[in-house]
Amino acid sequence: MKKLRSYYSNARHHHNHHHSERRWILFPIVIASIFAVFLLFLTTLTSPTGARLLPFTRPVLLTGSGSSAFVESKIKPRPVSSLPDPPRFAYLISGSAGDGKSLRRTLLALYHPNNRYVVHLERASSPEEREDLHGYIRNSSLFRRFQNVHVIEKANLVTYRGPTMVANTLHAAAILLREGAEWDWFINLSSSDYPLMTQDGSAWMALSRPFIDYCIWGWDNLPRTVLMYYSNFLSSPEGYFHTVLCNAEEFRNTTVNSDLHFITWDNPPKQHPHHLTLADMDRMVNSNAPFARKFRREDPVLDKIDEELLNRGFGMPTPGGWCIGSHENGTDPCAVIGDTDVIRPGPGARRLESLVTSLLSTENFRPKQCK
Repeated sequence: MKKLRSYYSNARHHHNHHHSERRWILFPIVIASIFAVFLLFLTTLTSPTGARLLPFTRPVLLTGSGSSAFVESKIKPRPVSSLPDPPRFAYLISGSAGDGKSLRRTLLALYHPNNRYVVHLERASSPEEREDLHGYIRNSSLFRRFQNVHVIEKANLVTYRGPTMVANTLHAAAILLREGAEWDWFINLSSSDYPLMTQDGSAWMALSRPFIDYCIWGWDNLPRTVLMYYSNFLSSPEGYFHTVLCNAEEFRNTTVNSDLHFITWDNPPKQHPHHLTLADMDRMVNSNAPFARKFRREDPVLDKIDEELLNRGFGMPTPGGWCIGSHENGTDPCAVIGDTDVIRPGPGARRLESLVTSLLSTENFRPKQCK
């Protein structure tokens, strides 16, 4: 526990004085990654000559120490000539009072039939707003067909202080594990987040399923010990998962120091993100980040992202290779569904490749891991 106490001290010092230097502590999401998936990115994105190769494979988690390996039980050997399965994501999308429509929009922008989604409107939202969200999801023929959107009907109390946000995240993770569906990565977002690239070909770094298993089951009791400690923090989400990652032997060498968001902060003290507008569009795209925040509800910049980056029509999911219907006259191409394993990477895939390459560079990877 000496190392754990030392990390707590460092985390507290970091939170007060170095928010701008260690961007991977970010409210309200917690983003980390597993080393092996980045190796897969590099080996599958380009050949030694720079030629484009196969899409991303589903990840196998290997520890940095080499003492153990986690392999998902359902992964089976494939012939060399076979195309790899694309990774699958499990999302928690949370909203506060008045965020019902924004949550629906973020859900549609992120939707893919092979992913899993848990959506939650906190207890401060009205019963009418929560019922409106539930009805929208219940009545969607797309969501009914794939049964991959779960609504937390008994709303949790979520505040911006204390451990309630961590508890809500762990609740959603437990639901996703209990459902038993196949997924590889867990991503925690709010309704004020928005994607800058499509789901096809974009393996966004997140908390791996083996790590989520570890946080829920806590076979060496570390996750529960850290959770009790962080229950005394004002901003538990800014340190809980990071502390568990950096003190678990099988995970501490597997982190990548990035929050994967484009954010503009107040200066000083860089604690509150500015709302993004049309004036930020070029900088968002040039950041190569897969997400951006913070957006006002229905800001015009969201329409520009839909049009230029996602090719998404109003009230429609972001189209991917699984959507084979017509685009003519504003019709929804996802109204006709093809093979959900077919992916059609958009321009964001190349931006993501550049970001991953930078994160794995000599100066950015090992020197910025857990200390």
